[in-house]
Amino acid sequence: MFPVTMGFGMQSRTKTCFTLLIPLFVALSQAQAQSPPKLPAPRDMGLDAPSIAGDPFVGPREANLAPPVTMKIPEEVDAGETLLPINLPSAFMLSDARPLIIDAAKAAEIVAAAQLLKANVLWLPNIYAGIDYFRHDGLYPSSNGAPVFNNRAALTMGPGVSAIFATTDAIYEPLAARQLLRARQMGVQAAKNDALMDVAVTYFNVQQARGRMAGAIDTVARAKELLRRVTVLSKDLVAPIEADRARTILAEQEEVLVKAKEDWQVAAADLARLLRLNPSARITPTEPPHMALFLIAPSQEVDSLIPMGLTNRPELAASQAIVQATLTRLKQERMRPLIPSLVLQGNSGANGNSAPLIGGSAAAGNIGDVQWGSRFDVNAVALWELKNFGAGNRALIREREGQRLQANVELFMTQDRVAAEVAQAHAQLRSGKERVRIADGGLREALINYDGNLKGMSETTRFGD
Repeated sequence: MFPVTMGFGMQSRTKTCFTLLIPLFVALSQAQAQSPPKLPAPRDMGLDAPSIAGDPFVGPREANLAPPVTMKIPEEVDAGETLLPINLPSAFMLSDARPLIIDAAKAAEIVAAAQLLKANVLWLPNIYAGIDYFRHDGLYPSSNGAPVFNNRAALTMGPGVSAIFATTDAIYEPLAARQLLRARQMGVQAAKNDALMDVAVTYFNVQQARGRMAGAIDTVARAKELLRRVTVLSKDLVAPIEADRARTILAEQEEVLVKAKEDWQVAAADLARLLRLNPSARITPTEPPHMALFLIAPSQEVDSLIPMGLTNRPELAASQAIVQATLTRLKQERMRPLIPSLVLQGNSGANGNSAPLIGGSAAAGNIGDVQWGSRFDVNAVALWELKNFGAGNRALIREREGQRLQANVELFMTQDRVAAEVAQAHAQLRSGKERVRIADGGLREALINYDGNLKGMSETTRFGD
């Protein structure tokens, strides 16, 4: 079997290392060839010559620079189906531009940026401009309570201003919003990483299916040759049941071939979904299906990889920013009773209790005797507030403290998850290395066994000849 290993050491939610074992005899020439088959060397499988005897692995740099071999796979196209060639760099480029999870993260970043802008302008008042008209007819109480019958009107035209805000919010909300924006920015990077990893894993799922299909095609061809030889021998030299057994083997391998083609189509559709390409086309990578890609050396210790993950993962940076935002809001609620709220509002309405106009042109007087002039009125108030006799403030402080604890727990859970993912990826990578070594030896033994069986069948003679 041909071993192909891909390792991803520092990413989350991925098959960081898997071994693709292509069925037997892919590298052999057709069974009709009379010359003894040549065993494939490590370089023939896309790997440099091993530096240690029996070890098909080398370092990432050497393995990535190894020239790939060409593996011909019949590209059978079903009716109405098209092939879509693509390579790994192109898929990676599309993973940054097409997936919807990145668009969703960017939309969340836009919302957070708008909330920060809104928090930064809490100090600024609302500005108005308008006309306020007031008219009274009939009974009206005078200042001493005596009834007065009069008819009067008032008119004010001009600008207005109104600023009613808690100074505590104006101080602390921008600080918290800035941390939340940073968390959303880190979320965008995390989404890009997730999209890149999803595309990489799905791309190599396609490669895995193609490799299995290539092996299945070769195995079916060799099973047919085996059936042909057994059929010829069964006339005089072997029992007819041996031909039936060969037909059973051929049927099983043909079923494997059909399943491999199905797996290719399913994996290709999944990759097309991630890259938002034509879902009806079958994606066909241009690289050989046994291509090996290394990001880290299998010999690298996991103790050196975990700190790298904890330092560089954007999910941790986002969680840390959220923790800082909850700390800011906790301090905000603790300071709220001590910092006054401010009220700045125009009070030049026609009756002194209407639109917040600060002044301008004004008219007032009895009906039929109105005089014009100008006026300016504004109120400025500083208020200290205890919500619900202070019980409401205590409840807000406890709520913010609970949110801080939740954010801390989420941060610790993210740290544990990152460390576990790195350790799992490292274990899978080393296991993949060992599986490649075992598969390499098994392939060599299988090639020798197969060639020996064919040679033995060709040398069979009738008793007495």
